[in-house]
Amino acid sequence: MALDYHKLLNQSQAAAVLHTEGPCMIIAGAGSGKTRVLTYRIAHLLEKGVDPFNILALTFTNKAAKEMRARIEKVVGPEAKNVWMGTFHSIFARILRSEADKIGFPRSFTIYDTQDSKTLLGQIVKELELDDKLYKPAMVLGRISAAKNKLISVNQYVNDPVIRQDDEAALRPKIGAIYQQYQQRCFKAGAMDFDDLLFNTNILFKDHPDVLNKYQHIFKYVMVDEYQDTNYSQYLITRKLAAKDRNICVVGDDAQSIYAFRGADIQNILNFEKDYPELQVFKLEQNYRSTKNIVKAANSVIKNNQAQLRKDVFSDNEEGPLIEVLKAASDNEEGKLVANSIYEDKMNQHLSYDDFAILYRTNAQSRAMEEALRKLNIKYKIIGGLSFYQRKEIKDLVAYLRLTVNPNDEQALRRVINYPKRGIGDTTISKLINAAEESNHTIWEVVANADQFLPTRVSNPVVDFAEKIKSYTAVAGKEDAFEAAKFIAKNSGMIEELYSDKSIEGLSRYENIQELLNGIKEYVDDAEREDKSLGAFLQDIALVTDSDLKDAKDEGESVTLMTIHSAKGLEFRNVYIVGMEENLFPSQMMITSRADLEEERRLFYVAITRAEKKLTLSYATSRYQWGNLRSCEKSRFLDEIDPQYVDFKFSAGPGSGPGAGDSPFGHVFERRSNLIPPAPRKTVATKYVAPSDFQPSDTSNLQTGQRVEHPKFGFGKVTQLETQAGSTKAIIHFEEVGEKTLLLSFAKLRVLG
Repeated sequence: MALDYHKLLNQSQAAAVLHTEGPCMIIAGAGSGKTRVLTYRIAHLLEKGVDPFNILALTFTNKAAKEMRARIEKVVGPEAKNVWMGTFHSIFARILRSEADKIGFPRSFTIYDTQDSKTLLGQIVKELELDDKLYKPAMVLGRISAAKNKLISVNQYVNDPVIRQDDEAALRPKIGAIYQQYQQRCFKAGAMDFDDLLFNTNILFKDHPDVLNKYQHIFKYVMVDEYQDTNYSQYLITRKLAAKDRNICVVGDDAQSIYAFRGADIQNILNFEKDYPELQVFKLEQNYRSTKNIVKAANSVIKNNQAQLRKDVFSDNEEGPLIEVLKAASDNEEGKLVANSIYEDKMNQHLSYDDFAILYRTNAQSRAMEEALRKLNIKYKIIGGLSFYQRKEIKDLVAYLRLTVNPNDEQALRRVINYPKRGIGDTTISKLINAAEESNHTIWEVVANADQFLPTRVSNPVVDFAEKIKSYTAVAGKEDAFEAAKFIAKNSGMIEELYSDKSIEGLSRYENIQELLNGIKEYVDDAEREDKSLGAFLQDIALVTDSDLKDAKDEGESVTLMTIHSAKGLEFRNVYIVGMEENLFPSQMMITSRADLEEERRLFYVAITRAEKKLTLSYATSRYQWGNLRSCEKSRFLDEIDPQYVDFKFSAGPGSGPGAGDSPFGHVFERRSNLIPPAPRKTVATKYVAPSDFQPSDTSNLQTGQRVEHPKFGFGKVTQLETQAGSTKAIIHFEEVGEKTLLLSFAKLRVLG
C-alpha cells in the first residue's frame, strides 16, 4: 500500500518528495528534516516502480549513507540495498574498478591514504635534493589536492604562468616538478590517492564518451546530499551523469557551507539554476530542532550575508530562554564560567552531561575548557581531535620538558632525540640502546658520553643533543616553569618547525604549542601557587593526564567538546560557543575578504543551530598569547544578533583572574558556603507585543528614574546605570518580567519620559 506522504510530512516536505521528474533543488534549513525527505523521496521512487539500480544517491559520509539506507529499507524492504548509495569517493572508486583499464590503471589499483601520499612526497623531495623544510609533504600535498579538485592536470599546472608565479612568489618553484613525479610514481605503482578517484573519473568520462553514456543510462535519477559542500570536480561529475534525463535532485543549505578550505565551492548551489532553467525549488523552512529564540537569533545573524538563497526559517517550538552571553576577564576564567554553568544546569534541571556540548573555533581552545571541567569532576570527551595533552605536538614538547627534569626518562628521550630531525637515525638509536644494555648504563649516560661508544661521525649529533638537554636543565634550575618551557620550545627547533608548516594541520599544531605555553604562564602567574618550577608543573599535568586515561575507559555520560566544523550535522540540548572574540571567531585569517568573512558567519550560523533548548555564548576580555596577556575585543558576530534574543551576564569582576574563584559556584553565580543546589532560575515568558510603530530612542542621555518601553519585555523603569570598560548597562525593573540588566549599545529602548 502506497504511503500517504501528506500525513507523514509537512506541506513543503511532501511537495519535495512527490516531485520526481526533472531538476529540483531542496533548500533544507537547519533542523528541517532533510534526511527524512531524502529517505521518503527514494522510497517514493521505488514505490513508483523505478529500478533501485537506476538510482544514484551521493552523500558526504559513509555514516549518512548507512543511516539513510537503513531508513529506506524499513519503508520499502530489502530492495533498498540495490540503490547506488554512498560517498562520492566510494561510488566512483567502484566505477573505476570496472573501467580503470581504459585510463591505463589496473582494476586492482591501490588507494593511497594521506600518510601514504605524504611518505611518497617526502621521498620525491629527497630524491630531487630539495629543502624538506620548504617542501613539507603536508604542504605540497595540500597544493596538489587543491589543483586536482579544480581539475588542473600536471601539464596544465606546469604550463600555467599564473600558477608558476604563485609558486615562485612562495619560494617553492618546484611544486610542479614534484606534482609531475608524484603522478608518475602513483601511475607506475598502480595507485590513486583520494583526489584521484574524482579526478580520474572526470578523465574517464571526458576521454571515453561511451563509458559516460553507459552510466547516464544506468543512473536515471541522481540525488546529491549536502550539495553546498561539493567542489568543482564533484559538480562536473554529477552534471555529466544527469545530462541525459536531467532528473537531478540536490539537497543542501547555502547557509551551512563551511568547507571552502577543503575545496567546497558555494557557487555550485548558488548558481544551480543557471544550469537548469526549468529547475523546481522547494524550501524546507520549518526548524523542528530549536526554540524560537535560537532560530530567530540565527536568522538575524545570517541575514548579514550577501551571497545567499533567501529563506524564512521558523520554529513552532516553545520560545525558550534567551541566549546567554558570558563575559570573562580571561580565557582561564571563561573555562570556569562555562564549567560552572554546566554544573548548575545539570543539577537544577536534572539533565545528563550528554545534553551539553562546548564548541570552539580552534582545537587549541579546548585546554582551558578541559582544565575547568576537571576541577568540577565533570567528565568530557573530545570529538574530532585528541585530548589536548594527548596531541602529538604537545606530547613532543612535554617529552622535552620531562627529559630536562629527568634525563633518565628513556621514553621521553627516544621520542625527541631526532625531533626535529638532527641526523640521528634509527640505526644510531639502536646502537645507543644496545650500548646502554651492554655497559649496564642508562641510555642517557650513553647519550651524554656518546663519543666513547660511537664513531666520531655518528656520535657528533648525539653529543650536540646531549649538550642541548644539559643547557635546558641549567635554565630550568634558575627560571620558573614558563621561562624554562619557552626557552626549550624555541631552542629545540620545535616552534620553527611548526611555524614553517602553513597547512591547516600545521597552523593547528603551532596554535596548540602556543596554548600549552599559555597554560604554563597561567600556572606560574597563580599567586597562590608556591612552587612554580618546571618539575612541579609536570607533576601537575601528569596527574591530569592520568585522570584522563581513567576517564576514557569509564562508560557514562560526558560533556562533548569539539570544533564547530566537527559539529556540523549534530545537535545537543544545551550548547556553549566559546571564544567569541575578534581575530579568534571570526578568525584573523578570514577577515580580509567578504567571501571569507561570510564563510565565518555561516560557521557561526551552524554553531548556533546545533542547540535545541539553550544556547550560551562566551568571550574573554583578555587571553594569553605566547605568554603575554593580550586584550581582546568581543566578536562582531555578537553585535549581529538581534538584542531582543540575548541576555548578557557578567563575571564577578573583583577577585576574578588567574588563580581566583576556584569555587565551583564562583563568578557568574554568587558564592555559596554549602553544596545544596540552588533553586532553578525561572524563565518568564512574556506575552507583550510591541506596537507596529515602535521606534527605539537614542539612549546616550538615559537617566535613572526614566520610564522606558522594550519590544519584548514591555514597560519598565530605569533603576540604575553602570559604566564598565566604556559600555553602559542599565538595570531596569519591568512591570511584567521583573528586573533585567541590558547593555545600552544593544538594547532597543523607547524612552517615555
